[in-house]
Amino acid sequence: MKKIRENMDRYFDKLDEHWRALPLRKQHQYTLYFFVGYLLLTAGVICKVGYDTSKSGNDMIIKHIENPVLKKSESPARLQDTLLTILKNKIYERK
Repeated sequence: MKKIRENMDRYFDKLDEHWRALPLRKQHQYTLYFFVGYLLLTAGVICKVGYDTSKSGNDMIIKHIENPVLKKSESPARLQDTLLTILKNKIYERK
């Protein structure tokens, strides 16, 4: 873990040196480009959220919760097989 952290520190120091080596005008230009990109991304997300919430088909349906165990339908052939049920019960009793 220490080695990874040291490598990352060296990498970031190298990036910082490259950034400081750039002329001031280029630094301002890159900063402006990143800010405009961030602004466009933010505006896009806000527009998308506004569009999604303005759609009339986004109604929340509230229903009662149904027990999935009660909904499960078992075939009558399985219910008649008591040997399988007995074996399963013995397996669970061991625990």
